[in-house]
Amino acid sequence: MITEIAPAPERVAVEPARPRKNRRAWDEAPRWQIYVPLSIYLLFTLIPFYWILLFALRPAGSTSLVPWPMTLDHFEKVWNERAFGVYFQNSVLVGVATLVMTTLVALAGGYALARFDFRIKKAFMLALLCTQFVPGALLLVPLFEIFANLRMINSLASVIIAETVFQLPLSMILISGFIRNVPYSLEEAAWVDGCNRFTAFRIVVLPLLRPGLIAVGSFAFVHAWNHFLFALMFLSDQSKQTIPVGLNTLMSADSVDLGALAAGGIIAAVPVVLVFAFIQKWLITGFSAGAVKG
Repeated sequence: MITEIAPAPERVAVEPARPRKNRRAWDEAPRWQIYVPLSIYLLFTLIPFYWILLFALRPAGSTSLVPWPMTLDHFEKVWNERAFGVYFQNSVLVGVATLVMTTLVALAGGYALARFDFRIKKAFMLALLCTQFVPGALLLVPLFEIFANLRMINSLASVIIAETVFQLPLSMILISGFIRNVPYSLEEAAWVDGCNRFTAFRIVVLPLLRPGLIAVGSFAFVHAWNHFLFALMFLSDQSKQTIPVGLNTLMSADSVDLGALAAGGIIAAVPVVLVFAFIQKWLITGFSAGAVKG
C-alpha cells in the first residue's frame, strides 16, 4: 500500500518585528499644547510680582504701568521711618533660632523613632500626625497662659519656642523617614570598629542626612519668617515685632500706603527667595531620599 506524502508547506517570509518605541502620550503631543498652558500659568504667576514691583519702584501718585522713572523712596521710607530694619533683624533672629532648635530636637526625636522600638511608638506617631490637623490659632490661648506664667510675654524667646513646638511634629516624622533609609549595618560596622552610638551617628549617619536636614530646616525657617499670629499675640513692644506684623501696621482702616506696602512685601520676600534659590539642589535631594526606601 502506497501512502501519498503531502508536500511540505511553503515557508512564508515573516518580516521581523520592529522594536516598539517607548513613547509616552505627552511625547507625541504638539509642542504648542505644552507651551501654551505653561505660558498662561507663568503669566498669571508673574503678574502679581510685577504689580508689586510696579508700586514699589514708581513714584507716589504715578499711574504709569511702567516703573519709570524708578525711585527707592518707598524702600527708604519703610526701612527707616517704619522701622523695618528692626523688624528685619527680629525676623532673622526668630527664623534662625527656630531653624536650629527645630533641627536639633527633631534630629534626636527622629533618631529615637527610627532606631528604637517601644510600646507606645505607634500611638506616639499617630499623635504626632494628629497634631497637624490642629490650627495654630487654637494654640494661642494655652500658649499665652503658659508664657504669661513664665513671664515670657513680650520677648522673642516666646515666639521662638512657639514656632519650634509648632514645627516639631512634622519635622520629627520627616527626619525619622530619612534615618530609616540609612542602612543599620553602617552603624553596626562603626560599633565593631570601637565607636559608641553617638560617635557612630555623628560620623556615619549624620553626613548622609544633610539633604533631609536642609529640607526640614528650610521649612522651619520659612514658616517662622512668615508666621503672623504668634508674633502678634506674644509681642507688644514695637521694637520686638517681626516683619509680618510690621506689614500689618502699614494698613489702616482709613488708608493704605500701597507703595510702602509693596516695598515692605519685597523686603519680606527677598530672604525667602534667596534661601530657596541656594538650597534647591539639596531640597530636591532631601525629598527624594525621604520618598524612596533605601
